[in-house]
Amino acid sequence: MATTAPTTPTRPEGPTHLIAVAGNSPGVGKSTLCRSLADWMRSTGATVDHFQEADILTRPAFRPVAEEFAGGAHSVRPETLIAATRAYVTESRAAGIDVLVTDALIPFVPSLVAWGHDEPAIARFLREVATAVEPARVTVVYVEDDPATALGRAVDREGPDWENWYLTKLAASPGTRSVHDLPSAAAHLRHETALTHRLLAATPWHVLTVNVADLDALRTAQHVRDHLAAVLDVKG
Repeated sequence: MATTAPTTPTRPEGPTHLIAVAGNSPGVGKSTLCRSLADWMRSTGATVDHFQEADILTRPAFRPVAEEFAGGAHSVRPETLIAATRAYVTESRAAGIDVLVTDALIPFVPSLVAWGHDEPAIARFLREVATAVEPARVTVVYVEDDPATALGRAVDREGPDWENWYLTKLAASPGTRSVHDLPSAAAHLRHETALTHRLLAATPWHVLTVNVADLDALRTAQHVRDHLAAVLDVKG
């Protein structure tokens, strides 16, 4: 009787959940929240990929993004961002990753604004990104505070060299050339916050807005965990 060699089972693509943490300003604590959420999800037994903000320069799926940005224009075409995001989510699902926790990745609004894209163009981009990441479930955690307060916090933490770098970066970009000091940066960020709220409201994603004006890092993390526990059906 002929025998059939056993096959090695492959893990099926799972219903990956993408938790995209974004902030309306430097200094709102989004990176601290990302680390906390990634640790919490691991404690539930989930397999987690924590995509840190700087990872966009090193992750294989985003190599075209890094190369295009470094190519001289200091901007990236929307279609390049969409393709990279699709590749990242597809590869993660194929690898059986349960949860992706991303820091300042989706929805890309600050970068697109800085590169000079208007609201209709960014809205169109987000519709295409929403299609690109399907069937992954997406929750956007949008962390916000008054930009003037948050920027002051960032400067206190990072120092005057960071302030100079940040203002120079904004002033050099087509969509943020009106920025020349911290008050004008705060004004721009208030405008960008309102824009982001409008854009996210039109997506199919679940959006949790967290105002951290009266919350410290521990209470912020607990608030978000309590909300996500219901969405993900895990213990908070």
